[in-house]
Amino acid sequence: MFTETNTRGPVEIITINRPKQYNALNTATLDEIASHLGRVDEDDDLACAIITGTGEHFAAGADITELKDKNAYSGLYDPRMASWAAVRSFHKPLITAVEGYCLGGGCELAMMGDVLVAGEGATFGQPEIKLGIIPGAGGTQRLTAAIGKARAMKMILTGDTMGAKEAFESGLASDLTEKGQALERSLEIAATIARRPRAAVRLAKEAVLKAAEHAVTSGLQQERRSFELLLSTKDKEEGIAAFLEKRKPVFTGG
Repeated sequence: MFTETNTRGPVEIITINRPKQYNALNTATLDEIASHLGRVDEDDDLACAIITGTGEHFAAGADITELKDKNAYSGLYDPRMASWAAVRSFHKPLITAVEGYCLGGGCELAMMGDVLVAGEGATFGQPEIKLGIIPGAGGTQRLTAAIGKARAMKMILTGDTMGAKEAFESGLASDLTEKGQALERSLEIAATIARRPRAAVRLAKEAVLKAAEHAVTSGLQQERRSFELLLSTKDKEEGIAAFLEKRKPVFTGG
């Protein structure tokens, strides 16, 4: 098991538990998260869910070792896409409590939350460009929707990161807490939401997402096609090899 769950009254806490890998999201971890959320959706005693990471970090990205041998064809049938779809289709409020690294797939997961709480010291980013690829689970679309085209473009094209304070001020995070307090603040928010009428909460979430996702849907398709194509490039092979070998990549444009 790569995740743990803990029930606090009407709130389910889902904790990513791969601290040695900085909670990197491998296929099994995403599958477990999707399974937990499916169970929460069906449990009338639970009002909402929180996703967080064990140790000092939320999630440092995808598990790069899994991307090493992927190409455009295998990317087309990536089993992780079903898990991402399950997170997107979760009907109840989802809060993401972020500390430490929140990068790549981790940042994409955090942005899928309805409320994002950031502890001081959290670091957000979509650094996939450094591996010769791009975000493949909504990063280009949701980051742009959250912080605007100019900031999102700079982060995605450079691979630069953003601190918690800037994430809060730019609208990426809804709340900023002291370091180590993101989960406690998330529990407070979840408890408030749990006291609201369930039907109204569900319909309110659907209404807000309708506005937020309207421009995102078609962009997600473009993003995914581009991600899949890049999996077969020489620069992707070089970028991931350099990452695993802990050296600077030498991109050739191939």
